[in-house]
Amino acid sequence: MSNRMWGGRFSSGPDAIMEEINASIGFDKRLYKHDIAGSIAHATMLEAAGILTRDDKDAIISGLETVRGEIEAGEFTFSRALEDIHMNVESRLKDLIGEPAGRLHTARSRNDQVATDFKLYVRDGLDMLAAQVETLQKVLVEKAEAEADSVMPGFTHLQSAQPVTFGHHMLAYVEMLERDKGRLLDARARLNESPLGAAALAGTSFPIDREMTAQALGFDRPMANSLDAVSDRDFILETLSAASICAMHLSRLSEELVIWSSAQFAFVRLSDKFSTGSSIMPQKRNPDAAELIRAKVGRIFAAFTSLLMVMKGLPLAYSKDMQEDKEIAFDALDNFSLALAAMTGMMGDLTVNREKMAAAAGAGFSTATDLADWLVRAANVPFRDAHHITGRAVATAEAKGCGLEGLTIEDFKEIDERITSQVFKVLGVENSVKSRTSFGGTSPANVKAQVTGWRERLGN
Repeated sequence: MSNRMWGGRFSSGPDAIMEEINASIGFDKRLYKHDIAGSIAHATMLEAAGILTRDDKDAIISGLETVRGEIEAGEFTFSRALEDIHMNVESRLKDLIGEPAGRLHTARSRNDQVATDFKLYVRDGLDMLAAQVETLQKVLVEKAEAEADSVMPGFTHLQSAQPVTFGHHMLAYVEMLERDKGRLLDARARLNESPLGAAALAGTSFPIDREMTAQALGFDRPMANSLDAVSDRDFILETLSAASICAMHLSRLSEELVIWSSAQFAFVRLSDKFSTGSSIMPQKRNPDAAELIRAKVGRIFAAFTSLLMVMKGLPLAYSKDMQEDKEIAFDALDNFSLALAAMTGMMGDLTVNREKMAAAAGAGFSTATDLADWLVRAANVPFRDAHHITGRAVATAEAKGCGLEGLTIEDFKEIDERITSQVFKVLGVENSVKSRTSFGGTSPANVKAQVTGWRERLGN
């Protein structure tokens, strides 16, 4: 029995194995809204161009709206034999309205149809993801404001370096997320050209109006080259690239949450909503949500790499290899959205152990740089000499089993006569963070000013 889509060229239907490898309806059915929107725009344009009668156009649009209603009501039966969402919709349309359904595919191909559908889907996804990133930013800004004065250790090499404030640490991620949001919105701007009307690869001889369909679907303009229109998947590659970078940032924060919530650090506590217990150890509070976010990055990275591998050897224009773009992209964007939602929930419920953080901030001689800076500023000591003097002070404090602020003025005088009692104004961790007033620095005053700026930018 001849396959209904391929028509008379083939004398038998596909083998079961061919159907299994060829069918995409199992995953591309989520494009139904975009497919129907594209078809309505196409039919409207065909009638305006005199290619369809008004009666046929009205019947097509009415039928498509019925199909959309059936799908949304869960009353539509998807057929693997019809391969994809495009043919499933068209077949049902024919059942509903008869012959006019066959006129809908005039002056288009599944090649430009699927490119249009996928672009519309990704565009909607980018809008949602950018909004999710901004929601997370707002939560982090609120946390930064609440913890603007909370002192914690700043780390390099995961070793105590200099004291910072927890608010300053949160704002670092707000900055990262702003770049992430910018990349997502840049990707949206670049993808917003319509492939519809490029047909299979060469355009069409029908007098179509591609500007009309582009405008109807919210695109800025039609794509200028028909070959590029049907073979381009840069829009999803760029989206996955932006998603990968943002997911990497989420993973870094997740790693910090895992470390900070451990008993050894105890800087933060995740709420019960985002923690799990152990099947054997009743004392455990596992940061599973953070760990799962950290792991999901691999799926997003993998999707980006996988699609690059799919596309790297393809000649123009369309090849069936490109059917492999959607399933991995859907999975990656679903998991990216979930990771953003989970991180937003975790950070909103997070509680900070200020006492534990402040105690840790003073460990490891974290104010040593403040001593060196004071020697340069107050005693006119060259920095390299100040560095050496500070090293001697650290050695003395280690020998006495105290911090730098625990040394007496006599201890300091033995190290260098130029040190005065004024040095104690910079040695405590609170004094240290208050002194970091340079633009972008960690001082509470800076953090509060940055919070005000971010609230204005984010509208909260």
